Amino acid sequence: MRDHLEPLAGQPPAVPVQRHPPAGEVHPGVPARLAERLAYLDCAARRINSSLDLTATLRNLGRVLVPTVADALVVLVRDPLPDVERDPGPPLALRVLHTSGTRLGRNSGVRPVEPGGLLERALLRRSPDGPTVLDARRGGLAAELLGARAVGRLPAGTALLALPLHGRQISLGMLLLIRRPLAGGAGAGFDPADTATASHLATHAGLAMDTALRYTREWEIADELQRSMLPAHLPQPHGVRLAHRYLPGERGAQVGGDWYDSIPLPGNRVALITGDVMGHSLTSAAVMGQLRTSAQTLAGLDLPPHEVLYHLDEQAQRLGREHHLATCVYAVYDPIAGRVVIANAGHVPPVLVGPDGSSRLLDLPPGAPIGVGGVDFSSVELPAPPGSAMLLFTDGLVETRRRPLGTGLELLRARLEGAHRLGPDQLCQEALRILPPGDRADDIALLAAAFDGIPAEDVAYWYLQPKHETPGRARRLAGHTLRHWGLEHLVDNCELMVSELVTNAIRHATRPVTLRLVRTSLLRCEVGDDSPALPRTRRAGPDEERGRGLQIVARCADRWGATRLGAGKVVWFEQRLGPEPVSR
Repeated sequence: MRDHLEPLAGQPPAVPVQRHPPAGEVHPGVPARLAERLAYLDCAARRINSSLDLTATLRNLGRVLVPTVADALVVLVRDPLPDVERDPGPPLALRVLHTSGTRLGRNSGVRPVEPGGLLERALLRRSPDGPTVLDARRGGLAAELLGARAVGRLPAGTALLALPLHGRQISLGMLLLIRRPLAGGAGAGFDPADTATASHLATHAGLAMDTALRYTREWEIADELQRSMLPAHLPQPHGVRLAHRYLPGERGAQVGGDWYDSIPLPGNRVALITGDVMGHSLTSAAVMGQLRTSAQTLAGLDLPPHEVLYHLDEQAQRLGREHHLATCVYAVYDPIAGRVVIANAGHVPPVLVGPDGSSRLLDLPPGAPIGVGGVDFSSVELPAPPGSAMLLFTDGLVETRRRPLGTGLELLRARLEGAHRLGPDQLCQEALRILPPGDRADDIALLAAAFDGIPAEDVAYWYLQPKHETPGRARRLAGHTLRHWGLEHLVDNCELMVSELVTNAIRHATRPVTLRLVRTSLLRCEVGDDSPALPRTRRAGPDEERGRGLQIVARCADRWGATRLGAGKVVWFEQRLGPEPVSR
């Protein structure tokens, strides 16, 4: 008798169930039994609705029904899982998604739903007598749900109860409850109280499944939105190798606002950014997208890192969402100088791995999160010699439910000790090894940079006075350097383009003009002046002596462009080195 069945740990209290009481018998304890049944239904309903995950919802359904109401159950859901916000049409097939107390149907695959058949009618039934008591000795609906072979293996006296699982608008599947024969081979059965209890809980289960499917769809949309706002591929500037990782949080944690980015800057420098918008919502992802776009715009102005954070702070305040603060680390790496300049806005400190393998958490002024307002940020300049590496990350990597932030930071630092020989991809993988299994509620963003640097012998740099004879001197300097590098085949075009850019620069400059040549896998030339006006190509008239310089550069160079630099600008062009051998 089920009066003596004890529920599993964490189960709702078992319901005293009397099978087939003698007709006309009155139980003096009916009020107490009714109270117990109501308490059971309340506890069971709350447990069924306690998760937003479909698998967990069905697992909870099995725990509240087995063994209290039935000895076993099988849950079949529509295949494929429907979009509950749209009308998917009539069900075409069911798939066994969960079983409890039985192996029946676990590997039975997909059950087709014939139009107008018993299974389709049972799925769509919404009448008060929705539960269907099945005869296990015959085929029909039982065979369609479990398969004829599985039904044939059921012992005589087994009772089956089929209940449709309905969402808010559509049918989602079927719940099949199984009672094995009583001791002595007597037949099992579901009395009206049992069927009413099962029907009530099936209604809760259908709505909980509907909610879980809706949440899953919303989570997927939000996750797709966030991923679309993150860079799929990072630029690979010369002198540094970059890699990234992004891991979304658990579905129960919703979408977060972590981001990463790298932005090429003039002078072969690169900006490295990681940030984290506080909170977990679709709004957090939207704020993240706005801040990332603002950071890219500010990086294009070549502002110092602390100035970038200051303007991001102003931008966050203009968004009008004070409860969506953000932390951020902004770093600029110069591969020629072998230095990195970093500013921090309340973010976890990066880990710097030296060429000797030593690792340390950078001691940066912490600053306040972006969006607080009225806070000064400061930049710190540090050596970043060739062979060193740096990992920027968000707090989801080092802080979990069971591990405090300080412990996670030290664990990460120790894990990266001696990781200087690893590439950036391997550095990310090594960092992720500190994550405990099944304990990640927050999303994680990683940005790893391996600093290779650019050797001094591959760089030539000059300050040139803005005089009329300066373009000729610039041509000679560029030609001499290219011949020294073994790039004679580039001399003619390079001299012509250098002459045009320097001529244009001294026309507007009030201070010395800079000329820099950098040899990597290509040749890059940069001409800088103190005028903020960016040059624009235009069509020169037949009688005009000016206006053709940039057209010549655009025709001769593989790539060219202009970037503001502080109060001035840099105009640059690039040439492929070509097949000729290069002497080093």
